[in-house]
Amino acid sequence: MIFERAVRREFAQAAAGISVALLAILTSIQLIRLLKDAAGGRLAPEGVITLLGFGALKFLPMLLTLTLFVAILLSLSRLYRDSEMVVWLSSGLPLTAWVRPVLVFSLPIVLAVAALAVVLTPWANQAQEDYRGVLAARSELSRLSPGAFKEVGNGQRVFFVEEIPGESERVGNVFVANVQDGKLGVVMSDAGYLETVGGGQRAVVLENGRRYEVQPGSAAFKVMAFERYQVMTEESDIKPGSNSPKRMDILDLLEEPGNGARAELLWRIAIPVSAVILALLAIPLSYVNPRAGRSANMLIAILVYAIYSNLISVVQAWVGRGLVPFSIGVWAPHLLMLLPLLLLFRRRMVLRSPFRRKGL
Repeated sequence: MIFERAVRREFAQAAAGISVALLAILTSIQLIRLLKDAAGGRLAPEGVITLLGFGALKFLPMLLTLTLFVAILLSLSRLYRDSEMVVWLSSGLPLTAWVRPVLVFSLPIVLAVAALAVVLTPWANQAQEDYRGVLAARSELSRLSPGAFKEVGNGQRVFFVEEIPGESERVGNVFVANVQDGKLGVVMSDAGYLETVGGGQRAVVLENGRRYEVQPGSAAFKVMAFERYQVMTEESDIKPGSNSPKRMDILDLLEEPGNGARAELLWRIAIPVSAVILALLAIPLSYVNPRAGRSANMLIAILVYAIYSNLISVVQAWVGRGLVPFSIGVWAPHLLMLLPLLLLFRRRMVLRSPFRRKGL
């Protein structure tokens, strides 16, 4: 039908604009958090963009689900405001006739959401964890910012480097404070460089400096001058991440008997199912009285999405704690949302019935 093709085209245009806006908001929030970690020395600056990409992949299933819901809702609301829906209903077609074009448009997006939730999101979680491990295993000196103090080893050691010239591994005007055997030691040097020692560990070699050592609570201290002083940067080996259910592929998840694995499996099933139910919910929720405000249905839709999303999260947490069996939790939130879906369809169709209007 020509009208259905035009409506699906409008769905696609609305979805494109909404997805770009939501993705921009999402990446901006993630970027601010990552830049804050990089500025605080908790993250290497070169890892910001990579981690931003992994984070975007993790949130894409929810983003596409919300995009689908809002795109259908806004498009159908416009039909109500421009009285085009009146033509549709006056021609004898019921509101349920919108189910087919909505599902036809939703199917590719739902399949993409399922692929992201089942395959790409676990891979992104695992890749993000591995990449963070690689960054954490790098030398602390490589994460130093010139002119800023950097704590390592849970505050047991403090580095300060005034300058890091160019891309070389030499540093200038170095200050190192550490606590060892109950004594505070302070090392200052005009220059230094990185060196790899036995076992692949990295060390800072300081040249032509002094070391001050003092016992806290005592006035006595020692001063030692040196030509070469080596400070280990405590580089750690790359440690594999824990076998979290969020990073397991679907086959391993099905074989895992724990409650945590069942809760993660529930979430991966719930995301594409919720996308279908929300797309259908957008049909009755899109009703707008042209003489009333235009934002009421949007506020209700946002509330519905928030309730549905939180309901899935709550049931997932209950399954993870063993409070609700998986066989009940996997369908319970969707059944609870199907009830208002059917009630809303019935209410809209009864209001449009000619017998209802005549009071018969």
